[in-house]
Amino acid sequence: MDIAAMSLSLSACSTNTNISIAMMSKVLDTVEVAGEALTEMIESVPTPGLGERIDILA
Repeated sequence: MDIAAMSLSLSACSTNTNISIAMMSKVLDTVEVAGEALTEMIESVPTPGLGERIDILA
């Protein structure tokens, strides 16, 4: 393989790697936002049965 072909191949691999990293970064951002929204939803749900019974024997 000559140097020009090797350089072209290396450049293509580098471009593909950069695109993959950019996509993974976007996916990570999306997952973080979804996780925060899920955490807020879980915290906003009242606990069922909380305060309905009192243990007077303890």
